[in-house]
Amino acid sequence: MEQTELRPRAAVRPVTPRQRAARAARNGGEPTLEFVDRVPYDAYVHASTLHRLQQPLSDDPGEMSFLMVSQIMELYFGLTCHELRDTSRLLRADRVWEALAPLRRAALHLEALNAAWRGLRWMTPADFNRFRNLLGEGSGFQSAMYRHLEFLLGLRDPALIRPFRRQTEVYAELTGALATPSVWDEVIALLARHGHDLPAELLERDVATEHEVHPAVEAAWVRVYADAGPDNHLRLLGEALTEVAEQFGDWRHHHIKAVQRTMGAKVGSGGSAGLAWLQRSMARVVFPELWSARTAM
Repeated sequence: MEQTELRPRAAVRPVTPRQRAARAARNGGEPTLEFVDRVPYDAYVHASTLHRLQQPLSDDPGEMSFLMVSQIMELYFGLTCHELRDTSRLLRADRVWEALAPLRRAALHLEALNAAWRGLRWMTPADFNRFRNLLGEGSGFQSAMYRHLEFLLGLRDPALIRPFRRQTEVYAELTGALATPSVWDEVIALLARHGHDLPAELLERDVATEHEVHPAVEAAWVRVYADAGPDNHLRLLGEALTEVAEQFGDWRHHHIKAVQRTMGAKVGSGGSAGLAWLQRSMARVVFPELWSARTAM
């Protein structure tokens, strides 16, 4: 889901190293304080827009933390999806070494996403209850970008896009994401192209459905890890994928702990069983054969 139409162009004027040096000389080493138009930083980052996006529903001072941490997580969901889409593109082209960079960045973004939970550790049930009812049926379960992230990681349940049917653009994007191979699908196809014996029904399956653990994929990873040489890029890929899976698993664990801290086992705002539903979702493992193969290594 690229958003190239939102990229700033004319508002930010490019400069060369020579122009930067000349400006610094004219300023005597001090920062520039006068601009003809909009401040270039704001033209690029749109900070003034970002800081107008918080619209709390109550006067409770703690709600701003809840709202902004949620928005920060949305941004990190989108950033991680960006990296994983690039990873898929490079794997599809057999550019394994190049795919490691966006994959490692994705793991770091997920690490930062995990750190965002710390901004809510102050919240007790009493704190949350002061504004929870005002949220109505609003729930993180309804995050379209989180669904994109799950789909890219191979966690696929077509039923979960139903809430977006009346948001036609979002629904079309999620439908397209379901029809596109996940990172794990691309990895499995890559293993097959590198000579690992994987059955046709696995390689030709409907990618809109969730991948089921297959012993042939597990066996392929056991063989990959048997070669500890520095030129074994598949093994490096396996470790980068493992880091992404671990960081994502940590995020889901932190989510459960945050729910326990703020609302215990109450029913969820979005109609689910809350904590129990989240605990069941943890059973769906990202890149499962990378984990199960370690028993046989």
